[in-house]
Amino acid sequence: MKILILCTGNSCRSQMAEGFLKSFDPSLEVFSAGTNPSTAVHPKAILAMKEAMIDLSGNYPKKVDEFIDQAFNFVVTVCGGANESCPTFTGKVGKRLHIGFDDPAEATGTEEEIMSVFRRVRDEIKNDFFIFYQEQIKA
Repeated sequence: MKILILCTGNSCRSQMAEGFLKSFDPSLEVFSAGTNPSTAVHPKAILAMKEAMIDLSGNYPKKVDEFIDQAFNFVVTVCGGANESCPTFTGKVGKRLHIGFDDPAEATGTEEEIMSVFRRVRDEIKNDFFIFYQEQIKA
């Protein structure tokens, strides 16, 4: 089972979703990428996932072009806001899905308020991707 998770920057949501899917089932081949990748995984995404016992510190954003010639059972986009453009994947795909989330990198406020947004989005990703895992992959 091979899964690609797509976002724009590949620095927060897609990285978190990749981490959670791998934690649910280590036999899955899970990758994440972006159409316009950031230079690094967001430090607060790394921290939020560390709190969930998942280490993203060795991850890095990847451009979707790296995967374009590969086949995937699922390609899942995770862009949320209406002002974002979710990428399209032109490679061979069994099933395309969209599971949208707010972009925690856009959070403003105090450090604690910003971390609170990262934690909320992390928990939403964990919940929604566990449902995806149970209903689409494990079923």
